Amino acid sequence: MTLRTILAAAMLIVHGGAFADGKAIFAKNCAACHQATGKGIPGAFPALAGSKFVQGPSADVAAVLLKGRGGMPDFSPTLADADIAEVLSYVRSSWGNQAPALTEQEVSSLRDALKVERFAAGQMSNKH
Repeated sequence: MTLRTILAAAMLIVHGGAFADGKAIFAKNCAACHQATGKGIPGAFPALAGSKFVQGPSADVAAVLLKGRGGMPDFSPTLADADIAEVLSYVRSSWGNQAPALTEQEVSSLRDALKVERFAAGQMSNKH
């Protein structure tokens, strides 16, 4: 077993399977634009694979999902903090990316700091 495999398994245990859930959340909400490979569509949707921004400060990348940016929608009303943490943890550790995972508490604290409304889990809440 390689060190990378051991670390990945440990992170799965620590984050309660976040990568598996994060992958499903990514497939549902992000892959149409950023592609399942994370390579995006040149000139339209940026690549997440190998992205310095994605691997940079976690608050910066989480703020994009909470507030939107450019043509990217804001996912704050449609994804819970745990979902945002899981999808970002998946993206930050996939396709060669090597950035730390995020926690639900980190996303929640950022949501408060940015004064972004809380996720509404109602029937009509998922606009994406």
